[in-house]
Amino acid sequence: MTTFNWGDVILVRFPNADFVTYKKRPALIVQSNSLNTGLKQKIVVPITSNLKRKGNTRIRIDQESSIGRQMGLVMDSVIIVDNLATVLEREIDKKIGTCPIMKAVSDALKLVFDL
Repeated sequence: MTTFNWGDVILVRFPNADFVTYKKRPALIVQSNSLNTGLKQKIVVPITSNLKRKGNTRIRIDQESSIGRQMGLVMDSVIIVDNLATVLEREIDKKIGTCPIMKAVSDALKLVFDL
């Protein structure tokens, strides 16, 4: 069984807003490795190629940058930190990279939760 960790970029069946349908997309695991829930699930945020998604809780990544390459992205993308979801580990297809800017993601999460 594959272990997925905080900061991993994965390809996952991410739920749509209706919680019935999904889209396979890249996502970033934001759940702490030390959080032991006993559940086979991860807290993630989606990564989209819709560059119109802007705001202080959204982080743009250029595919050709060293960050984009390390994350395994195939298009210019946006990490949508304000759209958290819990996904079952069985819905994760594979790891495609790691995110080297987790400090920026953590700062955006603080804004989401007003911490």
